[in-house]
Parts: sequence; C-alpha cells; structure tokens
Amino acid sequence: MHWKPDRQSHLTVHVQIVEWMKTRIERGDWTVGTKLPTQRHLAAQFEVNRSTINLVLDELKADGLLESKIGSGTFVANNSWNVLLDKSQPNWQQHIEASIHKPNYHTIQLINECEQNDNIIRLGTGELSPELLPTKQIEHSLKSLSLESRAIGYSEPQGSKKLRSILCEYLKKRGIETAPENILIVSGALQALQLIAVGLLEEGAIIFQEHPSYLNSIHPFQSAGMRMIPVQRDDNLTNTLRVAKRKRQSLFYCVPTLHNPTGRNWTIEERKALYSTCKQLQIPIIEDDVYHELLFESSSPALKSFDQSGQVLYVGSVSKTLSPGLRIGWIVAPEPVIQRLADIKMQTDYGSSAFSQEIVAHWIATGLYESHILQLREQLKLRATFVEEILEQQFQHIATWEKSEGGFYIWLRFNEPIVNKALFLNLLKKNVLINPGYIYDTSDLHHIRLSYAYASLEELKEGLNILMELTRR
Repeated sequence: MHWKPDRQSHLTVHVQIVEWMKTRIERGDWTVGTKLPTQRHLAAQFEVNRSTINLVLDELKADGLLESKIGSGTFVANNSWNVLLDKSQPNWQQHIEASIHKPNYHTIQLINECEQNDNIIRLGTGELSPELLPTKQIEHSLKSLSLESRAIGYSEPQGSKKLRSILCEYLKKRGIETAPENILIVSGALQALQLIAVGLLEEGAIIFQEHPSYLNSIHPFQSAGMRMIPVQRDDNLTNTLRVAKRKRQSLFYCVPTLHNPTGRNWTIEERKALYSTCKQLQIPIIEDDVYHELLFESSSPALKSFDQSGQVLYVGSVSKTLSPGLRIGWIVAPEPVIQRLADIKMQTDYGSSAFSQEIVAHWIATGLYESHILQLREQLKLRATFVEEILEQQFQHIATWEKSEGGFYIWLRFNEPIVNKALFLNLLKKNVLINPGYIYDTSDLHHIRLSYAYASLEELKEGLNILMELTRR
C-alpha cells in the first residue's frame, strides 16, 4: 500500500481514508474475509493517529462493511458487497415519494394506461373518437398553408402573433373583447392551469371549486401546495367564501358551460351572481370554457364577457373540438399576468408547437373551424340520443340522469352506492373502461361520467350492456 491521504484536499483525512477503504472493497482488492492490517500498521502507513484509524474502522463496521473477530482482528464482512451495491445505487423510490408533484389516483393511472389498448371499450373518455376528428380535412388544409421561415421557428413568448390576433376576432363571438397582448398560447388547457398554479399563487393558497370537480382527477394545484375547497353555489356562497378565504390568496375555478364531469350549464343569472360575489370578495376566477362550442343549443355568455376589471382568467382550447394532438389552448388575462405566465412557459417548453399554431390560425381564419364545429355538434347530438335511448330501455329502474345539453358527457347516477373500485376492476376485466364518480369526489359511489364521444355506436351499446349486466349482480 503506497496511498496516503492528501493533506491539501478539501476533504478531511478521516473521510479520505474511509473512501479509500470502501474503494478497495468495491474493486475486489479486499475480498470478503480479507483481514485488514493492524491499527498500528495503518496509522503508520497513513501517518495519522491510531485514534483516527479507530474511528474509521468503527464507521465501516457500523456500515456493515467490516466486522471484528475477537482475538483475530478486523475483516471484510460477508455482506459488504450487498451493502456497497445498495449504497452505490440511487434510492429512486425515496426520491419519488419526496417529490413535489402528487401521484394520481390508482384508478386514473389505470385509465390512462388502458386507454391505449385498442380492445378496450372506452365509456368515460373525454376525447373525440378518431372518426369525429377532421383528419382528411386537416391533411388537405396543410397544402393551403403558406409558411414563413420565422413562423416555424421558436414562437414569441406569448405565442404566434398571427394566431393571437385571429383569436381576438373569434372571441368577440363569445362576448370577449381583448387584444393580442392579453392572450397567451399554451399547450392545452391543462398547461394553463399548471402555469397559473406556479406563477400566480403562493403555497397554501385556496382553490375554490364546484362539487364534484375535474380538478380532483388531476393535481396542478394540489402539487403546488394549494388547498382545495369544494363549495356549493347557494345562498350561503358569499359567506362560505369569505370565511374560508380570510387572509389567504384564493381563486375560484369553474366550468360554467358543460361542466366537467356533470355536463350541466349555469344560467346567465348564476354566472352574473358568481362573478359579482367573487368581485366583491376580490377572488379571481378561472373560467374553463373548453366545451362551450359543443353546446347543442345557443350558449349563455362567458363570465369573461362581464369582466371589466381583469377579474376572470379565461381558458380556451381546440383539444375538445379540433384535435387534442395539436396541443393548442389559450389564456386571456390582464397583461401583467400574461407576461408572468409567458415567462414561466418559456422556461418550461420554449413555446407551443409552431406548426400546430399555424394550423389552428388557418382553420379559424378561413372558417374551416366553425364549419367543422357545426358538423361535430350534429354528430355528438346523434350519439347522445343513441345513448339516452339505451339508458331509457335498460337503466331507468336503477339509475337517473339528465338529458345531455352538449359536449361529451352524461352524469349517470345509480340509486345504490355500487360505483366502487371493485366495479371498476370487474368492468376492466370485461374490457370496459369507465370514469367512476369517486375520481372527481372521493366519497361518490353513485356516479359514472358516461361519455358518448369516443366509443363507436356498436361499442357504446356493447359496453352499456356489460355495465348493465355487472350492476344487476
């Protein structure tokens, strides 16, 4: 042995000797059962006191690398290789469990995994069927796109100026007057919520939400340390919000048009009442309006259309109407908010897809988008009627529901609390995938979010027959 500790190193002599001995064992220089030199010999070799060697040996014994045999000396322990292997590999599970982002419910993880299986009948999916997507029209429209070199490079921090200008005109039909400076292009509505969570709120802030809520099936606010409070929109709402808010930062998340998961719509009076209450209490509102174009009848105005003071953060998207794969959505908000969120977005992904932004801009500007929406609504209406007829025939004695007003969903309520994990798994064994109510409200064992938007008519019929069979049991 010719090695000696480096007296000029930033590491202490003690630490250097410990690491040197670990390396000898790890490389196999000292195999299991190897007898170490005496403490006197080691102290002389390393030019240190015997007390230093004693501390080194005690530490390595405590780690399980060395063992003493009375009257014989110190040896490399039998378990030293396993100890070193464990210590040389990162404990990723510990990292995962200590991480900031919360894991999703096991049921939702199963849903996300099984949705990729072509043999599964998807009765709960919040996505358009491939046969409802305008694939051929998008392909054909690509030939009409005129791309400039700058247009397909990195976007401006707020997204394509052309798309934002087009959206300003389009949003006027929703009663929203805005400017390009007040719009941020995002990669879908979910990214909008994530940016708001990390960019505008302090840890411990309160997020008010309707009960049940789509937010419970994702965790953008929970993972950022926010406190979720479900509320009922009743006569006590003002007092409920005032008491719960106190001096904490707070925000009200809502889906007034075709609420997810219930599919319900607020009346214009309800919209004005909530806006007035939140304005009075200085509680900003996130209006998630991604479904409004899918209403079968005319829509009530957006909450944002009442907003004269920047109270409402408006979120829209083409994921539910044109293509989820384009990953294009938008936030309309006061300019300082947009600049803040744009800065965070640039740090996150350096802008949404330039090609996707060009496609969406072309479709809205040319009228292709609105033409597609008209046809899509008719197709969804036919599907909703088809499912409601099956429900009338088979489920009217065991469940209740409201006639769909548009969008994707029917909020099916069983009379008995049977929608539990066991039912979910039993249906999965039959290749039927549902979205049970408990992923939106952990105490809800009555509801299923039934989607008529994804499965084919034949699959819808087969899946509902299997659901009926299992619920009868």
